[in-house]
Amino acid sequence: MSFEVAADAYDRFMGRHSRQLAPGMADLAGVRRGMRVLDVGSGPGALTAQLVARLGAAGVVAVDPSESFVAAVAARHPGVEVHRASAESLPFPDATFDAAIAQLVVHFMQDPVAGLAEMRRVTRPGGTIVACVWDHAGDRAPVGPFWAAARSVDPEAHDEGNLPGGRPGHLAGLFAEAGLRDIAETTLAARSEYATFDDWWSPFGGGVGSSGAYVRRLEPQLRAAIREACRERLGDGPIVVESVAWACRGTS
Repeated sequence: MSFEVAADAYDRFMGRHSRQLAPGMADLAGVRRGMRVLDVGSGPGALTAQLVARLGAAGVVAVDPSESFVAAVAARHPGVEVHRASAESLPFPDATFDAAIAQLVVHFMQDPVAGLAEMRRVTRPGGTIVACVWDHAGDRAPVGPFWAAARSVDPEAHDEGNLPGGRPGHLAGLFAEAGLRDIAETTLAARSEYATFDDWWSPFGGGVGSSGAYVRRLEPQLRAAIREACRERLGDGPIVVESVAWACRGTS
C-alpha cells in the first residue's frame, strides 16, 4: 500500500474525518503555547493545522514518508519545519520535543513498537506521546461500511480489522512495549455527512489507504458489484458516517 497520492485525494477520502480528530488529539497531548510538538505521519496536514493554530508555525515540526504529503504541508503551513522521514527513523536528537503525536498512523507503521519508541526517544523526559487508530476491529472506522459490503461480495477481501491498534487495548499494549509510562486509552469520535451516495463512493477511486488500493486492484465487474452492495447498505443519500478511534496517551 502506498500513500504516494495527491494531497487533495487524501483530503477527499480521509481528511474530513481526520480533521475532526485533531482538536481531541491536541487536547489529549496537553498542547499549549510555548511547547514544541512533533506531528508524526502528518499526511497533508490535518493535525498540523490544529497544532499551528495553538502553537504558531515555529512550535510545530512535521514528518511523513510521502513526498506529496510533505510538499503539501510545506505549502499549506509556511514556517513549519517539515521532513520526509518514517516514524521508525526520526531525524532528530534525543529529547527534542515536549510532545509527539501520531494521528491515524500507528497501524501503517512498518514496526509500530519501533515507531512509538522513536517518538519516545525524541520527546523530553516526562513529555507526552499520543496516538490514535480507527476502531477497525469494531467496524467503527469511516471505511467500515465499505468493508462490510466488500466482505459480502468478495471472499478474498481482506479488511483492516487486524491492523495494529485498531481494537480495544491493543494500542495501549503497543505503548507499553515501546517503554512508555502512565498509559491511558480513550476514544475520539467523528461524524461526516455526504449529500449523495456518489459523494461518499467517489473518493475510494483515489487509491488512498488499504481500501483505496483494494478498489484500484478490482476487476470492473467486481468493483461494480461492491459499489452496488455499498449503495444497498447506505442508500442514495444523504448519508451520515459516524466513526470512533482508539486514542492513547503515554509519558516518555
